[in-house]
Amino acid sequence: MYKSKATNRKMTIMSPPLALGQAVHETLEALSAFPAAERFKEPLSKKFEEAWAKVSGKMGGFRTPEQEAEYKERGLAMLARVEKNPGILLNKAIKITPREEDGSKSNFELPRYLFSKEDNIILCGKIDWLEYMDDGSVHIVDFKTGKNEESEGSLQLPIYYLLTKNTQKYPVSKASYWYIDKSDTPQEAVLPEEKDAIDRVMEVAKRIKLARQLNLLNCSTNGCNNCLPYEAILRGSGELVGTSETNQDIYILK
Repeated sequence: MYKSKATNRKMTIMSPPLALGQAVHETLEALSAFPAAERFKEPLSKKFEEAWAKVSGKMGGFRTPEQEAEYKERGLAMLARVEKNPGILLNKAIKITPREEDGSKSNFELPRYLFSKEDNIILCGKIDWLEYMDDGSVHIVDFKTGKNEESEGSLQLPIYYLLTKNTQKYPVSKASYWYIDKSDTPQEAVLPEEKDAIDRVMEVAKRIKLARQLNLLNCSTNGCNNCLPYEAILRGSGELVGTSETNQDIYILK
């Protein structure tokens, strides 16, 4: 909902943890484009250097060269762990091809489907990795570069489950989070029931839609860490450093 006053584009706030996650994800997700036998022929550190160049300095929200070096070293350590324990990344992977069944067009395509025709709600998102299993099903894997584990009530897994089920032909049999900052292998999560996933996502989606239609965007906590940084930027406390692949203005907080 927040847009730049100068360009009227949506805004994103870059920070060192986000820059680290972006570079590591880009490095790992690119592996799925290669046959399994060729994925680790080239050191991951080389691909990581290319990804890191996009978030170096102010583009990654780094305050000092020392801070950037610290985060970069963390990223290299994560990828060294993956190279030592590639596990599922050596198996066949499935790529979801975005469909345009809803008739919409975008410059940056994401897997999407018409979640509710009655309410005109589209569900879209980006899934890190889909491992193809021997029984013809798929395993959803989400790479985690932060130190905190996904909370039990998170909507991420229900959304990933629904996206995977509705944007490709294979059934979903498994889902895992891979905390690559500390774990050698993915940690399996409990797959949601389809009806429960639909109900949970629909309840939130309808609330969002109604709030936008009525323009009643009141914060239930009178300001939180999700909105306050954007409001600070609108007051002039941010610096525009670039534009993202999704055509959003990238800001850092002064």
